[in-house]
Amino acid sequence: MFTGIIEATGKVVQVEQDQSNVHFTIESSISKELKIDQSVSHNGACLTVVQQTGNTHTVTAVAETLKRTNLGAWQPGALVNLERCLPMNGRLDGHIVQGHVDTVGTCVDIQEQGGSWLCSFRYEPTALHLLVDKGSVCINGISLTVVEPQNDLFSVAIIPYTWEHTNFHALRPGDQVNLEFDIIGKYIGAYMQRLKGEAT
Repeated sequence: MFTGIIEATGKVVQVEQDQSNVHFTIESSISKELKIDQSVSHNGACLTVVQQTGNTHTVTAVAETLKRTNLGAWQPGALVNLERCLPMNGRLDGHIVQGHVDTVGTCVDIQEQGGSWLCSFRYEPTALHLLVDKGSVCINGISLTVVEPQNDLFSVAIIPYTWEHTNFHALRPGDQVNLEFDIIGKYIGAYMQRLKGEAT
């Protein structure tokens, strides 16, 4: 489990295709502290460390992960948000994030607002992917507050610290991002769908 509070950004230094899998080697300030078999959030996708050398670590994405996330577009030089899993005695500073990306969204607008940024995203909504105003959403692994969701569109406000210390400053309209919706909302959506099915 994660919190959506990014610890560091890393840079993809190598991409290696292995049948339907892809191995990504990433250089970061926390790589030297990682251990093999450790779970780490990469742009919101929970991946297992399979190799660690100096200031780099390697993770493997299987076909299912590549299909559901933006990892398939990563190339050497790509900037990645990183977060280690929440320790049992830690604080939940963001919200409950599983590291299970639900879908990919597209950045459609970035507005500078006198020291902060309002970023808007479009996605394919479903009955399970619920967004409410001032609720939580995870974008590229970052816990953020939803602003005025409308059908397939929502926004988030980015403070300077988040802009500078995550890969948001590299985001451009047209870029794809990983989205994980709030787990409580997903359970409620699934329960309502089940009740609806039982009523018919």
